[in-house]
Amino acid sequence: MTGPVLAVDQGTSGTKALVVCPERGVIGTAFAEVRPRHLPGGLVEVDPARLYDSVVDAGRRALAEAGEDVVAFGLANQGETVLAWDPATGRPLTDALVWQDRRAETVCAELAEHAEELRRLTGLPLDPYFAAPKMAWIRRHLTRDGVVTTSDAWLVHRLTGAFATDAATAGRTQLLDLDRVEWSPRALDLYGLAGERLPEVTDAARPIGTTRAFGPEIPLTGLIVDQQAALLAQRVTGPGAAKCTYGTGAFLLAHTGDRPRRGDSGLVSCVAWRLDGHTGYCLDGQVYTAASAVRWLTGLGVISGAADLDPVGGTVPDSGGVTFVPALAGLAAPWWRGDVRGSLTGLGLDTTPGHLVRALCEGIAAQVAELAEAAARDLDAPLDTLRVDGGLTRSALLMQTQADLLQRPVEVSALPDATALGAATLARLGAHPGLRVEDALPDWRPSAVYEPRITADQAAERRAGFRGAVAALLDP
Repeated sequence: MTGPVLAVDQGTSGTKALVVCPERGVIGTAFAEVRPRHLPGGLVEVDPARLYDSVVDAGRRALAEAGEDVVAFGLANQGETVLAWDPATGRPLTDALVWQDRRAETVCAELAEHAEELRRLTGLPLDPYFAAPKMAWIRRHLTRDGVVTTSDAWLVHRLTGAFATDAATAGRTQLLDLDRVEWSPRALDLYGLAGERLPEVTDAARPIGTTRAFGPEIPLTGLIVDQQAALLAQRVTGPGAAKCTYGTGAFLLAHTGDRPRRGDSGLVSCVAWRLDGHTGYCLDGQVYTAASAVRWLTGLGVISGAADLDPVGGTVPDSGGVTFVPALAGLAAPWWRGDVRGSLTGLGLDTTPGHLVRALCEGIAAQVAELAEAAARDLDAPLDTLRVDGGLTRSALLMQTQADLLQRPVEVSALPDATALGAATLARLGAHPGLRVEDALPDWRPSAVYEPRITADQAAERRAGFRGAVAALLDP
């Protein structure tokens, strides 16, 4: 296999770029920060120029560090972040509404009677987390001009001039027919988006266009949504295992094979990726606030950052009866109550920062355990292990808590940037037709494996306490 590739992961809080060589691994890396604005009423938006500039900046610096030419470029994206833009000039016509933004709740409320029809058609529940409600909101309240798409289509157009999105990202809109893997006229009609010009739905690995944004001309040959990129890099390519990425939120995905599984547990059924015209599917569960909850605790002065989780949490043996439901941006799967806000209960005069840290770790881990249990129910088979990646996996306290509450081994990826490495894999596949997926994937090995240290009864008791706190929020 010849030549390194450039992989860019355009995420919520920043853009990570890697130059990946098939023989030597990562030979160049860079990060460019993106600062979304969190506004009252659950609004989260970002200047699109910051997204594009971060992609170019991180990509150029990673290439400069590598000091070598690359044969292709892969791009991973946020998934449900949307904006309107002028296809003639590429100029943004609105800010980008970030996936966490809740302003489209009014659109969802008006479509409530069609919620089950949309779920059957697209695999997604009716929620402003997804792209279509935001797209409809933009059309009603901001502009009728230009096109309205997910952020990847705009980035691809700015970089290459092409008008395309991959099947997995298209599946995050609630406008894609999940079985046919093509835009659904019925869903478009329900959202008032009939007649919109939408991007071509492409395979995740294929030549899409070329860019000179990073200096030399580089073909774009990989395109994927972020969580599915991490699923691929973690080598979860068939049923029986799951991965969870702990980033701004925590996202658990379980592969379901070549057919969608529409269960009744509250998980999302969606496209994992489409390669050579063949579609793989997955179940997807979301925790809206993970690292963002840690940042919230940092903002209050309880800790000085994520590096404090273990030393501060280690000052106490347990949470001291404190229960934290970190629904700071609402509850996602399996509850789908974006209107709910978080709670801290069981506080006393003896509550210390250590108790709050442990309660936060338990709150994140308990939600992920709920998602894993729901995936096992929908698959009608237990998940043997959970493979994890993302910045918060550096916390041994959180990972041990996860293994305890899950009652399964938690394998921490030795690959710190799984999303970007998934994009790199797809770039290689798109640049070299005939290359097998398993040969393009990075070597996978765990940097640590956490085994449960508490009994099943103790785990059940702690999870029951968390469920009780959630129930109090759902039905106060």
